[in-house]
Amino acid sequence: MNSIISIAHLNKRYASGLEALRDVSLEIERGEIFALLGPNGAGKTTLISIVCGIVRLSSGNISVDGHDIAREYRAARSKIGLVPQELHTDMFETVWDTVKFSRGLFGHRPDAAHLEKVLRDLSLWTKRHDRIMNLSGGMKRRVLIAKALAHEPQVLFLDEPTAGVDVELRRDMWALVRQLRDSGVTIILTTHYIAEAEEMADRIGVINKGELILVDDKASLMKKLGKKQLLVQLQEPMLAIPDGLNDWQLVLNDGGNELECTFDTGEEQRAVPTLLRRLGELGVEFRDLKTRQSSLEEIFVNLVRQSR
Repeated sequence: MNSIISIAHLNKRYASGLEALRDVSLEIERGEIFALLGPNGAGKTTLISIVCGIVRLSSGNISVDGHDIAREYRAARSKIGLVPQELHTDMFETVWDTVKFSRGLFGHRPDAAHLEKVLRDLSLWTKRHDRIMNLSGGMKRRVLIAKALAHEPQVLFLDEPTAGVDVELRRDMWALVRQLRDSGVTIILTTHYIAEAEEMADRIGVINKGELILVDDKASLMKKLGKKQLLVQLQEPMLAIPDGLNDWQLVLNDGGNELECTFDTGEEQRAVPTLLRRLGELGVEFRDLKTRQSSLEEIFVNLVRQSR
């Protein structure tokens, strides 16, 4: 594994006694999009804040591109761009001045061409001389992204980046994320829009109550934990499920007009023909068939429920 971020046995306990993170170990691969999912208060933002040097860890080790975040803070932090959840920036600055300052803050020489490209990619070029206080909420969110990209980071953290933004910005943002990933930038995002994680991420991590309960490739996760449903529209309503169908997980819906069968993803090639053949043997006639694949959101909800 070619890791750009290595987290080993990370713990965070606040003075109040709150244990925000407990023995978290995680490897983030170079050039991937990694989605960190979890309910409110699970520890997502705390984890990001520690990696970015905003919050101190209680124990454990973290390195970014080989640089320890405690012993080599400046080198580690220079590799990271952060788009925070909250809108924090100098409202009296112009867009151009704030992204220019962000680049210089990390010791990079001025590069007007790079800043222009970032602003154009985010549809901010025509707003470059505007004060941030005069921008809409969506435009302010774009400025946060521009600031995070000003110093050409190798790792970009997006903490709930599309919360409360319009559809156009969301579309533009994900297009930019794909471009960045294609150029070699590693993306770590948290989101409440799980459908976005399902569409964008290469790997998924689920955190709850400060513990990382699962990390897996998205496709593998969907295959191992996903469910499929076969919906059989019956010719005649069924009052009860016949004893001859006890080998399947069946439920009657729609007043007995629909037979629902749930099975693990990957079993459909064997399970569906066997069930249909059995229905024929029992004289059960049907007029239509539909299938439904469980979503990442359903898998996430089940994982969190099980970890309580």
